[in-house]
Amino acid sequence: MSEAYDDANVFARILRGEIPCHKLYEDERTFAFMDIMPAVDGHALVIPKARVRNVLDCPAEDLAAVILTVQRLARAAREAFKADGVTIQQFNEAAGGQEVFHLHFHVMPRQMGERVRPLPRPYADKEILAAHAEMIRARL
Repeated sequence: MSEAYDDANVFARILRGEIPCHKLYEDERTFAFMDIMPAVDGHALVIPKARVRNVLDCPAEDLAAVILTVQRLARAAREAFKADGVTIQQFNEAAGGQEVFHLHFHVMPRQMGERVRPLPRPYADKEILAAHAEMIRARL
């Protein structure tokens, strides 16, 4: 069984504008932005605006909206980075690898044979993130 939703999580704070981000896309139900510790260039995150801990707790309408935004962002990132493919990851609860307890999907454009940066990853340069965000936004 899932724990309660924590309004102090970093993604809730981003949604409230308390923490800045490199926004890629926003609609009524979803929000997409760059990961500040990217596993690959172009690594982005898609979250619901709803107070949802993970996929296990997510109402169908919000989950449908999120996956449509994931698809839209994956297409844009693949084009922006001329990628061979896209890795999409999603984790649920600590035992499943979840670290931030607000539902989120990782969208990572990938080149054949490219390895992801190992954990722990450093924070990306803000100017590089801004440039990558612009590349993706230009294709949305």
